[in-house]
Amino acid sequence: METYLRVTFQSEGAKPSEVAGRLQEFGFLPTQGNYDFVYDWRGAGSQEQVLDLLDEVTRLLRGYRVLFEVETV
Repeated sequence: METYLRVTFQSEGAKPSEVAGRLQEFGFLPTQGNYDFVYDWRGAGSQEQVLDLLDEVTRLLRGYRVLFEVETV
């Protein structure tokens, strides 16, 4: 299972390199294509685990003035 993350930046927000660093420290990897980052679950995860991950992403990006979109497959 993988969770894909797309981040939308604004000029008044944090630098993309700073946001990328925080996400990578948490375990997201940069990717190319429709999404900016991917989190590899290395197996199946539960719905509760996905929600916990999204709660953590929200916490990590709070105050950075970015929007994010997620897809888990």
